[in-house]
Amino acid sequence: MRDDEDRPVERLVRKEVSGGVATITLDSPRNRNALSVRLLGDLEDRLTWALAEESVRVVVLTGTGPVFCAGADLKEQRLAPSGAGEAPVTASFPEIMRLVWESPKPVVCRLNGTARAGGLGLVAACDFAIAPDSASFAFTEVRLGVVPAMIAVTVLRRLDPRAAAEYLLTGETFDAARAQEIGLLTRAVPEAELDATVAHYTGMLLRGGPEALALTKRLVRTVPALSVEEGMRQMAELSARRFTSAEGQEGIAAFMDKRLPSWVPTAGEPAEEA
Repeated sequence: MRDDEDRPVERLVRKEVSGGVATITLDSPRNRNALSVRLLGDLEDRLTWALAEESVRVVVLTGTGPVFCAGADLKEQRLAPSGAGEAPVTASFPEIMRLVWESPKPVVCRLNGTARAGGLGLVAACDFAIAPDSASFAFTEVRLGVVPAMIAVTVLRRLDPRAAAEYLLTGETFDAARAQEIGLLTRAVPEAELDATVAHYTGMLLRGGPEALALTKRLVRTVPALSVEEGMRQMAELSARRFTSAEGQEGIAAFMDKRLPSWVPTAGEPAEEA
């Protein structure tokens, strides 16, 4: 990618794929991986690639430096035209969260460190969130006189309601153990165990059928809203379809033959980075 003067333009988000796992890395440590329009554009490009790439089965979202994401780039937000009603980051961010939330491929957030405000919207949008136990978190919006509006769409689907009121209203900082307790994180682990824990989850996810994972991700969110009668009806139909599907038949055959199903990536595939 080059600008008008033919100078290389720095990418703020990197991608790498190895063994069925795409790692997407926020790489703007100079401003703590703040959500600028450029970073969000790069992130959308990388996410769109990962979702379309056939070899990618699982997505890992992470960052460089001591901070996973500091939230919106306040310098850019402040430059928004007065009274226009649309700040630049605000306009770009919803599509990113939608891509992560609706991704048919599981998304694992590997927090490299602290997260604040809008960064927590990304964390909550992911299916799994693993953080070092030294990380801290805060919804700082109200202390700036703004509102955690967009991120509430994903965050409030994860957090215990009492905890959501406590931290979104006060802006108080809380630690990783508390973040796990209230549902923001899947696991908080010692930093030395972070990569092994992420690998543990991605390894398990790679063993699931791609179609089955996408459908299961959806039903985890939708079934609780159904009545028991309607839930039983819809799930009986889905169960029958899956047992007779090509993927279901391959999975059963692999189990009976004591082999790995065809969708499990071959070990030792070389990493490709860009």
